[in-house]
Amino acid sequence: MTAATAPDVLAQWDRSVRAHPGAPALVAPRRVWTYEAADRLTDAWAGSLAGRGAGPGRLVGLAFPDPARTVLGMVAALKAGAGFTVLDDRLPAAARAALVRRTDAAVCLGDGGHAPDGAYVPVDLDAVRPPVRHRPDDPAYVLFTSGSTGEPKGTVVERDALGRFAAGVAERLELTSGDRWLQVASLGFDVVIEEVFPALAVGAAVVCRADTRALDAEELHTTMARTRTTVVELSTQYWLEYARWLTTADLTTPPELRTVVVGGERMDPAPYRAWQARQPAALAHVYGLTECTVSSAFYTGLLPEGAEEVPLGTPLRDVEISVRQDGHPVPDGETGEIHIGGPLLARGFLGDEAATARRFVPDPSASVPGARVYVTGDLGRIDADGHLVFLGRVDDQVKIRGHRLEPARVERALCENPEVDQAVVFPDPETGTALWAFTVPADPRRAPLPGTAVRPATDERDALVRPLARALPEWAVPRVHYRVAVLPKNPHGKIDKRLLAAWAADADRTAPAGGAGPCPTGATPVPTDEPLATVLTAFREVLGAPGLGPDDDFFAHGGQSLLAMRLLARLRDSFPAAEGLRASALFASPTPRLTAAALDERKSART
Repeated sequence: MTAATAPDVLAQWDRSVRAHPGAPALVAPRRVWTYEAADRLTDAWAGSLAGRGAGPGRLVGLAFPDPARTVLGMVAALKAGAGFTVLDDRLPAAARAALVRRTDAAVCLGDGGHAPDGAYVPVDLDAVRPPVRHRPDDPAYVLFTSGSTGEPKGTVVERDALGRFAAGVAERLELTSGDRWLQVASLGFDVVIEEVFPALAVGAAVVCRADTRALDAEELHTTMARTRTTVVELSTQYWLEYARWLTTADLTTPPELRTVVVGGERMDPAPYRAWQARQPAALAHVYGLTECTVSSAFYTGLLPEGAEEVPLGTPLRDVEISVRQDGHPVPDGETGEIHIGGPLLARGFLGDEAATARRFVPDPSASVPGARVYVTGDLGRIDADGHLVFLGRVDDQVKIRGHRLEPARVERALCENPEVDQAVVFPDPETGTALWAFTVPADPRRAPLPGTAVRPATDERDALVRPLARALPEWAVPRVHYRVAVLPKNPHGKIDKRLLAAWAADADRTAPAGGAGPCPTGATPVPTDEPLATVLTAFREVLGAPGLGPDDDFFAHGGQSLLAMRLLARLRDSFPAAEGLRASALFASPTPRLTAAALDERKSART
């Protein structure tokens, strides 16, 4: 495909409408939109948006509480010639308000509780698409990623890149009009683009949840079976949780499910190989960045027996991947920094020319004048089979449950507390799914002995967490905190995170039972009254904290959304009253005693 023949994303939509007018475009729990019906509705919405100032070069904010109407809003914004941005309902209010100001949206669609003033839902309109002339380089969408300056970076992706991306993914995954892709990603996460537009480009159906709450492993499985899902994309940790649940339940993937796309974090070969030996659904390992239009490379083969890494695969059509040192390509097999080029690159960062110039750089090796490459900050190599292999990061950026995070952003926020002099944040060494924070107190008299770490008291920890929870998404808030006298350095002058982790392990082994940390050697006896006894045992097993007490906080001991899913699955096995509980319930009842009381209340309400 040449630049001249690249399909506009709306041309792909129109082709699907003509070819499959009566086929489902969106499948939601309470309604199915055919391509014909969705086309009429989005035409009407587009006309309303254009009448309110939406058009080429402008953005439409989307703030619906349900994924299906969010997808319809995306199509309507593109039909109006505008781009779209999604206001994630999981973001704290202050963070959402800041994004609204930065995007300067011409108009907002939506009726969710997170919708800004002036947002609306068009009704009773003629289904006439506005006559709009858009260009390939007009913005298609803006999505935000973590920034090291304390402000998320808005990535501007153009229409041409979106159309090429949709066609490339559909080709690589061999999507057809008979496919059904289940939408599970957070609506503010760039993976939603991959869940939606490749499917719509070929006349397939996007299967939507009733709301934006995360599905636990059992809910994911039953939803895929009920909706006859054929393709789903999961973050690495989410997929591991689902694989663990399938093994425990002695089940295999639903019969219609043919492909599970997995990515976002480094993949261990052992579970990947175990899945391929047991599960009927194939795996597609994916690699990409928001700045390069979601995904750039896919690996869809069987993992060789001796492989020490799961490859990231080969580039999509229209994507150029190279491994470089000092800006120049290195021979295959050598390690260097991964660079991505080609027409799928984003325009740059919204309102930040300096950051754009640092990461989107001229390509000295290109034969096309003006060509750029994106400097990913990821280390890699090209293996003997031509596959890209991920080897780590050049900088301190980390990934938490598929989301990129600059720890410096969180560290600065912690240091805004006058009680904190220094802070360092990094993922827990065992699972990499939760953030740990180590702080040095401003008052030296509050520091523990050198070479040790202590868990702060609950009120101190809450004072550190509260302002972060108001400004950061849930996954970016450190839930496990330690106070230390100094941040130790290794021989290279960097903070020694391994030594800090060892101090933390010592602190958890010696903490008094019922205190801030678990205590395997002096565990609080399990109470005999039910349901508390069973609930406490489940908390301890899931958190790996045998000393956890009945009043200890799940999140203060490393709990996060994926572990919450695992905990609730355990509770459902023991208590009928736990059926229907979602992971968010633990925010209201974060201790074993409160959870047990909540289960008692649900049981009483059912009798």
